[in-house]
Amino acid sequence: MTPPRWILRGMWTTDIGFAVYWTAVATGLVRPFGHPILDDWNWSFLVLDLTAAATGAWALRSLRRGGDGRVPTAVSLALTHAAGVTALNFWTLRGDFDLVWWLPNLWLTCFPVVALIVLTGRAHHATARTHRQ
Repeated sequence: MTPPRWILRGMWTTDIGFAVYWTAVATGLVRPFGHPILDDWNWSFLVLDLTAAATGAWALRSLRRGGDGRVPTAVSLALTHAAGVTALNFWTLRGDFDLVWWLPNLWLTCFPVVALIVLTGRAHHATARTHRQ
């Protein structure tokens, strides 16, 4: 079962966003904090973010080729959520509510949850239909 287009577009946009962000940070176009500990904290997300993007790309490629992209889709969405919610927890603990960091991380936190709810609901309905036939 192919996910709705808005989920596919959201995944693609998020994956590209991860790649653009980390390219900008790595090349010095974006200097996130200017404090060594916060900069290290930011870099600690590199592997998580790029793994989320890579599994998202794998899912989208698999689905485009007619394959079953459910597992990489779920993994990508779960990793994306983990990245967003971890960052929001950190900023909450620090009492820092800068919209520049909060808005993207709210997206990373909320989009995957909504997408997974929709996808599991669709899978449940498809399974129920199959069992009734």
